[in-house]
Amino acid sequence: MGAVRTSRTPLPGIGVRYDLTTREQRRLSVVAHRDGSRTLNAYQGEDPDACALSVRLSGQEAEALADTLKPTHHSPGLLSTTELGLVAERIALSGSSYWNGRLLGDTRMRTETGVSIVAVLRRAEAIPSPGPGFRLAGGDALIVIGTREGVDAAAAILGRA
Repeated sequence: MGAVRTSRTPLPGIGVRYDLTTREQRRLSVVAHRDGSRTLNAYQGEDPDACALSVRLSGQEAEALADTLKPTHHSPGLLSTTELGLVAERIALSGSSYWNGRLLGDTRMRTETGVSIVAVLRRAEAIPSPGPGFRLAGGDALIVIGTREGVDAAAAILGRA
């Protein structure tokens, strides 16, 4: 079997398109929209620009589809966030954010949203389980876990200018 060919294309203002060409030379693409939804596209073999199927999926539907494509022999010790009704996301903290230079505890993130910040990525370093005394910096990426609503609220709080 030949190598799987994939590509990633940023779509400014929309999200990112991921393209896959199968071993049978069939083209598939997934557009990951900024709102968490996905559009799955399949193209006709004889005309790679003609879309034969396009299906818009909510974030939850996309996660369910992805789970069905995964091998069933996963480790029972790992938690599946979709089965628990949770999502995990990366939220970027801009340099102009109100929280740049402030303490994590000042955000009252868990109290206000129910979301847990499980790690902060700063440059090439990962800081696991940052405490309330951790000082945030522009360019940080916060790894959060919580309900969809909680994560959306956390993104709104952290995006405050």
